[in-house]
Amino acid sequence: MYKLDIDIRLEKDSDYRAVEELTREAFWNLHVPGCDEHYLVHKIRTCSDFVPDLDFVAVKDNQIVGNIVYTKSYILDDLGTKHELLTFGPLSVLPQFQRQGIGKALIEHTKKVAFEKGYKGIVIYGNPANYCPRGFKSSKKFGITAPNGKYPFSLLVLELFDGALDGISGKFYDSDVYHVNQSDAEEYDQQFVYKEKIIKYTQEEFAIASNAFLS
Repeated sequence: MYKLDIDIRLEKDSDYRAVEELTREAFWNLHVPGCDEHYLVHKIRTCSDFVPDLDFVAVKDNQIVGNIVYTKSYILDDLGTKHELLTFGPLSVLPQFQRQGIGKALIEHTKKVAFEKGYKGIVIYGNPANYCPRGFKSSKKFGITAPNGKYPFSLLVLELFDGALDGISGKFYDSDVYHVNQSDAEEYDQQFVYKEKIIKYTQEEFAIASNAFLS
């Protein structure tokens, strides 16, 4: 059992490089050989959907060990009405500090802040094994689909209070910032220390989950 002894605070401009480096460490070779999540964090900070009031870091012994970043997203219902929600990601924790509750703490802290700011819910693409323990449920329970009208295995929804999404259903759209240009990501990665790209079983797991739909 680990003792969780961290401070959670808003990210500062001076944290940017450290956060990108920890994000790169957290995701390197996890989903694909290499990763683009550090470039994604870099892009999110300057996009119109970025929510700076929900960009938090976890600090332990004066070292940034985790980060969570949010963007605005929405549900488009059958009448053409947009219902604004939130999406987080990447959620990053340095490998040596993972499985200690830091990611959970960042989620719980930002859930409270998001609720206080009047948001109704959070929708993400993620591994149910990681996020269902945090209260997330399948999007199918809410009648929320991907833009193609299907229910992805990985599309998960969290109401920030009971009944928050009653009467809200339709197609989920996240920020365009998540559609990363791989050439730009590769170029950006050249600014960082070289790391070897390798193939791991977790990449196949990610590919299966990302392409699975509920019937």
